[in-house]
Amino acid sequence: MTTEATETREAIRPFRVDVPEEALADLRRRLAQTRLPDRETVTDHSQGVPLKTVEQLLHHWQTDHNWRKVEARLNAVPNFITEIDGLDIHFIHARSEHENALPILVTHGWPGSVVEQLKIIEPLTNPTAHGGSAADAFHVVIPSIPGYGFSGKPTTTGWGPERIASAWITLIRRLGYKHFVAQGGDWGAVITDLIGVQSPPELLGIHTNMPGAIPADINEASLAAAAAPSALSEEERSTYEQLVFFYKHVYYALWMGTRPQTLAGFADSPVGLATFLLDHDARSLELIARSFDGQAEGLTPDDVLDNVTLYWLTNTAVSAARLYWENKLAFFTPKGVTVPVAVSVFPDELYQTPRSWAERAYPNLIYYNKVEKGGHFAAWEQPELFTRELRAGFRSLRK
Repeated sequence: MTTEATETREAIRPFRVDVPEEALADLRRRLAQTRLPDRETVTDHSQGVPLKTVEQLLHHWQTDHNWRKVEARLNAVPNFITEIDGLDIHFIHARSEHENALPILVTHGWPGSVVEQLKIIEPLTNPTAHGGSAADAFHVVIPSIPGYGFSGKPTTTGWGPERIASAWITLIRRLGYKHFVAQGGDWGAVITDLIGVQSPPELLGIHTNMPGAIPADINEASLAAAAAPSALSEEERSTYEQLVFFYKHVYYALWMGTRPQTLAGFADSPVGLATFLLDHDARSLELIARSFDGQAEGLTPDDVLDNVTLYWLTNTAVSAARLYWENKLAFFTPKGVTVPVAVSVFPDELYQTPRSWAERAYPNLIYYNKVEKGGHFAAWEQPELFTRELRAGFRSLRK
């Protein structure tokens, strides 16, 4: 390749979301032709997403949801594409007007997308308008994971979380930042931990709301649903029981981790896709279902369908699932991070990490806080609290 060709590939190109109207018309036709299942034989969520919630979702999707509003929100922030390691990477890059703003790289997870972080961009870049001071300002970079959203879909194997972490470091350098912090939840937490492991000189520290802090022996015992080890404190025992419960219901990760291509039906049925994305974990399903029942706390039906519709329109159900197949790491165990780490523990997360485990996993733990509300999709559900946590967690690292 010539130098000119390399520079062209690595150029940062403006990107605008503009879904063809025929794609939306096709979605409407498919929704109108939905064949729903029979009603569940239980009165709780133990068989998965209840028919009532599916019916409510379908009705809202057909009558009230407006994708063009989502497009407008996405296009209201600066979007870009750049090629890294042979793959187009989409990212949002919103710079603050405040002097000495701290660059932050925020990574989403599954079944999420950059839609998860839209609510935190303005509070982070413009803190004086959102209860903070100019000293709290961030320049915000939010990439789409390969195979997700508007990023390219890998056509060969090898795009696991380690490679994504390396790509994110390349992205930060390409943007010209001399230092930065990183944040993530779900897959974003794993990728952010691995950025910490790779420890580029520009990295000041990381924040996680799904800490990779479960001791390996505890993780293996909970995966096997063994009796809790006797040496655990009351708090640690509670977390152990949460892990045992989660591992009993982690069917979606097993499917995607072993047979992602078999999920082809989710490329054909929008309601099938939506139902699968809603059932990430028991507590998240409860929080989402309540939104369709009219409860205002946390996510709204539009929030949920903004994200689901993005998956549908980009046809990324299967390409996103392959990240589980690529991954060879335990999700929740320590990765060997030694850079400064801030941890926020949300009460409706998959598990609540005890400080004792966080201190062992992250020897340079600079911040630990238990938040009063919020769950697995913390930035999306509780953007004000989440923003407050990032300000507090990174305050000591500002130069």
